[in-house]
Amino acid sequence: MEHLVFTLVTFVLFTALVGIISGKIVKNSDDQKTAKGYFLAGNGLGGFFIAGSMLLTNLSAENLVGLSGQSYAANMSGMAWEATAVIATIIMAFVFLPMYLRKGYTTLPEFMEERYGVGVRRMVSILFLIGYLVIGIPVCLYAGAIAFEQIFDFATVFGISEGMALTILIVLVGIIGALYAVLGGMRAVAVSDTINGILLVLGSVLVVVFGFIAVGKLSGGGFIVGVKDVITSEPAKLNAIGGKNDPVPFACIFTGMLLANLFYWGTNQVLIQRALGAENLKEGQKGVLLSGFLKMMVPLLLVIPGVIAARLVPGLTSKDFAYPSLVARSLPWPVVGLFCAALFGSIISTYNSFLNAASTVFMIDIYKPIFNPNLSEEATVKLAKKIGWGFAAFAIIFTPFLDVLSTGLYDFGRSFTGFYNIPIITMVLVGMFSKKGSKLGAICATIFHIAFYACYKFIFPHIDTPFTNAVSGINYMYIYAISFVIMLVIIFVCSKIAPNTKVFDKSASRNDGYDMTAWKHKNAFAIWLVSFLVYEYFIFSPAGIATENKNVVRIAIVTAIFVIETIVLIVKEMNKRKKTA
Repeated sequence: MEHLVFTLVTFVLFTALVGIISGKIVKNSDDQKTAKGYFLAGNGLGGFFIAGSMLLTNLSAENLVGLSGQSYAANMSGMAWEATAVIATIIMAFVFLPMYLRKGYTTLPEFMEERYGVGVRRMVSILFLIGYLVIGIPVCLYAGAIAFEQIFDFATVFGISEGMALTILIVLVGIIGALYAVLGGMRAVAVSDTINGILLVLGSVLVVVFGFIAVGKLSGGGFIVGVKDVITSEPAKLNAIGGKNDPVPFACIFTGMLLANLFYWGTNQVLIQRALGAENLKEGQKGVLLSGFLKMMVPLLLVIPGVIAARLVPGLTSKDFAYPSLVARSLPWPVVGLFCAALFGSIISTYNSFLNAASTVFMIDIYKPIFNPNLSEEATVKLAKKIGWGFAAFAIIFTPFLDVLSTGLYDFGRSFTGFYNIPIITMVLVGMFSKKGSKLGAICATIFHIAFYACYKFIFPHIDTPFTNAVSGINYMYIYAISFVIMLVIIFVCSKIAPNTKVFDKSASRNDGYDMTAWKHKNAFAIWLVSFLVYEYFIFSPAGIATENKNVVRIAIVTAIFVIETIVLIVKEMNKRKKTA
């Protein structure tokens, strides 16, 4: 019991400290007085805060619990969600972000109206809100509750049912997280994210280190023995090249996953709202690309623990218990307190990011233009806070119903996001790169996708015919790609019937005075990120360490090539910096 008390005190003190620091920074700004300040931190976010906030929003309890669960049950193919996201961050930094900032958008639906019309703007806003309130926020809260319950076993400590313990945790996390998002706005979210992010990365590193130590102790050794044990005894689990029956088949990376990552890092209001708050294009690109680098490190922090847990705590009743069970089994109890503070920070980060994005979309894209176009800046902020509390209450009430899930949390979140992510990224890509896409095409394509995906998820699995059985057996990421192609056809066919009448010039600026100078190191950094991605996949493949017969010479040669390339790029960029100084 004394260990539990120490852990809870550590958690409360750290959480309070983050809140105080964030509050002081927000108090010294004008964020509470204007919509731009509240929703976009007054366009005052630097690259470091953007990267930290984007990363921690993504490093949710859903990822901590879900990705480690996938590697626990199968292999490291699930790391594709993290590692390959770097391609999407590069496209965001080079293509999407310059256009967003040049136009001065606060939300993505604003782009939809300028490109397609007000009807499409409303449709996309509703898709975002439904996705955030029914999928994003509930999955985040439920995953966090599972993690804390597995680590502390509150049900046993307080003599209550596990369901009751989860419900209480959901309510507590929901209320505390809402305080950050609703009262502070985007700047408070970004600052608290960055502070919590630093601690979470440190805590996650400790989980890996102490996990290897715990495995090593099984053979009478320590960290090195544990690393060797995992590499030699579980080589198949270290394979990131997924087969057709693995969580992420390798071919999915080049089809549906690419689209899903482009949506998440290039169009999802939850993520891009940080970049839209950049003080200039340079800081925005720097922050987005830096977040891409940090994403490359995530497999080591979130996927490897599942492999360690398979060695340390085999036979768990649910793969979602792998990460919290590893924490409870391997970390010394004083460290558990600090880690739980970091874990709580990640839960709060994702949760309040969803809340802030939902409030932004509702106020900017639905309430204000429809019901009160002349609403003052200060009144907009006040109403946004009330709406945020309402959204929080809805999510807290809805979340406990996820207890009926039979699939893993990560699979549930990713697959059900498919109802709205593919239509949105399709409309954005057509809108940016083609003048033919029309309002009718966008609406018809979206209706088709939602109906098709609903049949795939809910109807076809219950109809026994060769066609429905074949479709139901297709991985949902291939369905993403199939639907994407069909949507393109629908958009262009409908555009023939009802041609586009909107004139959209993506190079025209609506944000006069905004500094659009690009980051001078972006090209070299992007090249290095792609090289890092290839190297990481080489290491976690049968050509690297995911085999019983490891070719040490081959691994050493490829590693040397990667290191030399890194040094060459650094020297080249340093010389460029000297010439411009």
